[in-house]
This record gives sequence, structure tokens and C-alpha cells, in this order.
Amino acid sequence: MARHRKRKTLPETPVNATITALTHDGRGVAHVDGKAVFIDEALPGEQVEFIYTDIRKDYAEGRVSRIIEASPQRVTPECPHYGVCGGCSFQHVASDQQILIKQHLLVEQFKRIGKLDIPEIWQPLTGPHWGYRRKARMGVKYVAAKDRVLVGFREKKHQYLADINTCLVMHPSVGTRLTALGDMIKGLSIRSQIPQIEVAIGDQVTVLAIRVLEPPSADDIEQMRAFSHEHNLHLCLQAKGPDSIVPLPGEPEVTPTYALPEHGIVFNFRPAMFTQVNYDINQAMINRVVDALDLKPTDQVLDLFCGLGNFTLPIAKRAGKVVGIEGDLPLVNHARANAAANGINNVEFYVADLSKDISQYTWSQQRYNKILLDPSRAGAAEVLHHLAHWQPEQLIYVSCNPSTLARDAGILVHELGFTLVKAGVMDMFPHTAHVESMAWFVKN
Repeated sequence: MARHRKRKTLPETPVNATITALTHDGRGVAHVDGKAVFIDEALPGEQVEFIYTDIRKDYAEGRVSRIIEASPQRVTPECPHYGVCGGCSFQHVASDQQILIKQHLLVEQFKRIGKLDIPEIWQPLTGPHWGYRRKARMGVKYVAAKDRVLVGFREKKHQYLADINTCLVMHPSVGTRLTALGDMIKGLSIRSQIPQIEVAIGDQVTVLAIRVLEPPSADDIEQMRAFSHEHNLHLCLQAKGPDSIVPLPGEPEVTPTYALPEHGIVFNFRPAMFTQVNYDINQAMINRVVDALDLKPTDQVLDLFCGLGNFTLPIAKRAGKVVGIEGDLPLVNHARANAAANGINNVEFYVADLSKDISQYTWSQQRYNKILLDPSRAGAAEVLHHLAHWQPEQLIYVSCNPSTLARDAGILVHELGFTLVKAGVMDMFPHTAHVESMAWFVKN
């Protein structure tokens, strides 16, 4: 018989605490009876009352029940669903202070994990704080008890979908239509067989790929078509994996795009493909990379974890030759197609798993004087030891996880003979604890 861990009875009386620090995911840190307590929505310097939500051997967790003395950084969240919906965790912090908190976290991670001081902090890249999100995977759930279809994100610390009717960080073409979407889906015969919607918002069109576990009826198709036309949205059906996404029967296929006007480049992408969620920050980030690398026609550049060529193509506009490497074949094929569509012919794309041995590939046996890394949250530790063969003079590392960036920065500096020049943060995900950052290294 399976054994279940007995849930510990938690104290119900609120406890006073002084918040002394902030965790990487935006929770306040206090110490009560010698134990660290991580408290949701508490800020450094505040005096709070909190309720325990979990107690473990080495730490505890809690939520604020009353603010006794508020931080000057605290503001009233604008979203009426804040604290219930798990999509945002920083709306209680003033927008201009959120990015400074993330910058402090980056500095602290470099010190603690990488054993490095950042010589110069890049000015944070900032942009719109609301309506910025262009990509998302939203949950869908028919709740019989409410006779409603919920569309949005999960509740904070729960697997249940939050009961929300708007999302202020989502682009308005979708963020203002969650209730309308739910009402439309409720009228379908397969309302209980739709678990999610893939959102892909380009410069000109909004595409919603609806995951269907059962084929929709002819009447379902007509209801979706009417909704699509009424709201100027392009609805698609996804029966299986990302490659199964197709338009509604009888509707034309619509390809979302995003442009980099300063570089004269337009990217096509499919709805489920990875693209940066924040176009303003993406453009500023690309410009920073291009400027820092100081590209010349003689440069041979290697772009690792290149995706659909978001950095590769702008770099190729200025460098002599660029090679982009990505582990996902559909992304590589799309990158090649985007290069051709933009008339860029000094770039090559290859498929490779960069967590494995790559020494046998022809492209890996060449030399590159400049390298860009843009890995997943796991970082790029496995590929760093190939740098000795490539012999780059400069390296830019773009990261979505300051902890693994700090770890890899330590390897670059302490083991591989690089010098850290600059590092900084980018406000890719305002109102969340997500930290996007960048570091620039030169070879000693």
C-alpha cells in the first residue's frame, strides 16, 4: 500500500518578522527562531505579519497577512487578479525598482557562484511594462461547477487554472479577450477536450493554436470561424505536436512575423516555435550584441543555441561569415528559410546537441574569432571547453538564468583564460521574477 506523508499542522497565529533579503524568485527572506522563512510578496526592509504555508526541517514558507511597515518600493498591484494568478510575482514592486532588484541579484550570483565581481554594469535594457507579452501557452479548463471555461494561467502554487478575465501583461489582442475566448469554447461540443492555447502574436497578426484532444464538429468549426473573424484573430487547430498546427478548414494559413527595422530583417515563425516574448527588449538586446562585438567583414562568428536565427541574421549583416548551431531541426530549417527570404547568404545553420561531444562536426573543427551563446536555463557548461579549439577573441553570453550564467562565467574566467568586461540585465519579463541578462568576455 502506498504511504502518504502526513501533512504537518501549521500554526494559525500570524508571526511578526523583519525582511532582510530577497530570493531569486522574488520572495522576502526572514529568520524566525533561527530558521529561514521565505515569504511571498514581502520586500527587504519591511516589517510584516505572516502566516506559515509550509514548514520543513531546514526552512519554512509563508505569505504576508499584514504589512506593518512598508518598503518605499511597494506599490498597489494594477492587476485585479494579482496574488491569485501565478503569472506575475512582482507587481507589488514599483516598475523602475523591479529591474534594479534583478540587477542586484545578478551581481550577487556572480559573487556567490562565479566568484567574480562585475567590473562594469551595463545600463539595464527596459521597455513597456504592460501589454508586452507576445508568446504564451495558456491553459484552458471547463469547470462544470461554475459552468464556465477558464482561460489563462495557473494559480499561484497550485495546478488549478486561475479564474481571471484579463491579463495586463499579455498583448491586448489576447489579454483583453480571455472571457470572450472562454465563452466561445464553452459553446463547443469539445469544450472539455481543449487543454491549452498556444499564443503567437506577430507584428501584424495574432495566431491562437487551439489544442484539441478530439476532432471538432462542423458546428464547432463554424463557431470558431465566426469568433476568429469577429475579433480579428487567426485560430488554428493542434491535434498532436507542434508540427500538427493547421488553420481552420477553409481558412488561409497565416504566418506571424516580427521585424528588426534597424537591420532590415523580417522573421517568419510558426506559432509553437520559440521566439522572444518581448519585441522591444529583443530589438534592444540584438543591438547591444551587435555593438559590443564590433563586427567587421573579416569576422568569423559562431552563434550557439541560435534558434531561428534571431541573433545570427543581424550579425551576418556585418560579419564576414556566421555559423548558427541549434538542436531543434524545425528551428534550423526555419532559420535557413529566413536567411534566404532576407537575402542573407553568408550564414550557415547546422543541427547539433550542444550538450554532447561535437568535435566530429566539420563546423566545429573551424576557427571563430567571435562567439555568441544564448542557451536555455541549463546554461552552456558542456560546450565551453571547445573554446580552446575555436580560439575566440570575444564572447557574448545571453542568459535566461543568472545562476547558470554566473557558473559559466566562473568557468570562462577561472579556467579558460577570459576576462569579464561587462554584464547587465534586460527587462524581458516585467512584473515577474524572471531575469534575462548578458555578459561580455574577451580572451586574455
